[in-house]
Amino acid sequence: MPRQSAAVYRRRRLAVLLIAVLVLAAVGGGVWLAIAQPWSASAPAADDRGVADPTPDADEPTATADESTTPSPDPSETPGIVACTDADVSVAAVTDADAYPAGVLPQLSISLTNTSGQDCTMNVGSSTQTFTVTSGADVWWRSTDCQSESSDLIVTLEAGKSVTSAAPVVWDRTRSSAETCDEKNRPRAPGGDASYHIAVSIGGFASEKAKQIILR
Repeated sequence: MPRQSAAVYRRRRLAVLLIAVLVLAAVGGGVWLAIAQPWSASAPAADDRGVADPTPDADEPTATADESTTPSPDPSETPGIVACTDADVSVAAVTDADAYPAGVLPQLSISLTNTSGQDCTMNVGSSTQTFTVTSGADVWWRSTDCQSESSDLIVTLEAGKSVTSAAPVVWDRTRSSAETCDEKNRPRAPGGDASYHIAVSIGGFASEKAKQIILR
């Protein structure tokens, strides 16, 4: 075969490098989406790579080679999104039912509302969440008593919007304690139309009132 020129080899190497970069970009974008998708409704509009759509509108002028593509800061812009305060956030316990027949396990969730007029950020990870089940003054169960893993997750809560935790926490209708996590015969919560109350806290903010449920 005739010997290829040095220019041909250079073009082939550049093509291989370009393909590798495209593959890495696609993989990196997939990882970002896998992490951010559960909170995508609270995030700014983004394309498949998790960045704002760079395509300009047809009616807007595009920058030329002589123009700067970096926008000048607007003195009137808010410098950044602030952390949520107790006055900004309303927390409530949510259950999948009001009454549970014998053997049916309550599923517990958290509703979180930004009642203020501005966006704010807070940690909504499992490390900041606590579900507490009480009957009168008697504490029957805490979600943190036997929690083996926890994580942090900082999100932006849009002004005036409400969100609910996607994966509910299940109460097994037993009494919990850190010392009895591995026991199979923990005391079971009495039924017979017994009343229990669910309180929650998240990110340092507690629910204003507990949610009542009935165990048949």
